[in-house]
Amino acid sequence: MAKQQLIWDLPVRIFHWCFVGVLLALWYTSDQDNGLIEIHIKLGYTALGLTIFRILWGVVGTTHAKFINFIPRPYQLKSYLQQLKIGKVKNYIGHNPLGSLMVIFILLAVLLQATSGLFISDDIFSAGPYNGVLSSDFEKILKTIHINGFNIIATLSVIHVVAILYYLVVKKQNLIKPMFTGKKLLDNGEANQGIKHSKLLIALIVAIAVVCFVYWLVVINAPVIEEYYY
Repeated sequence: MAKQQLIWDLPVRIFHWCFVGVLLALWYTSDQDNGLIEIHIKLGYTALGLTIFRILWGVVGTTHAKFINFIPRPYQLKSYLQQLKIGKVKNYIGHNPLGSLMVIFILLAVLLQATSGLFISDDIFSAGPYNGVLSSDFEKILKTIHINGFNIIATLSVIHVVAILYYLVVKKQNLIKPMFTGKKLLDNGEANQGIKHSKLLIALIVAIAVVCFVYWLVVINAPVIEEYYY
């Protein structure tokens, strides 16, 4: 008999929805005409912290959150694409192969976006804490990456949402609800693949470490760039 089993731990679910909210807020505050650029910068630090947390949780987290358990092998990706082509996609316990790649791509894109933001300025009012550390030519490259990078993140996000809607409408598989409840319906043969708990103590330790690191990075370790006026 099929039974609801815990698949997505609480830290993954909290990360997911915080990540969605922060990306939307970053998009809204990115327009310099709305006077929210300082908030945008702080949201960038938040996005950096969330991304680092998820990367670390992909190493020490629960079974289905670990990268080693959901990054697809080439043969798995090929098999999935063949299933998709004939319309017979099975119900994966964790991420499906394409969904796994999407997680990796979005995390890397946001990591690059947040990191590049540390080194650039808007040439008027605001600057990242490491602006002026690198050569002007390198900072111009990072600024170009930062300006255009969000378009890539937005594109990946749209593809992600479309894929979820496809599964919901066409395949009748609700991938949204488990990201709230953490649970999926598994049959008896899959029952042992659920997780017993969310490793909340380890998640708290990782979260505190990440907050301390980001604070050190953008406040304590940020260099003081002296400007000379003649």
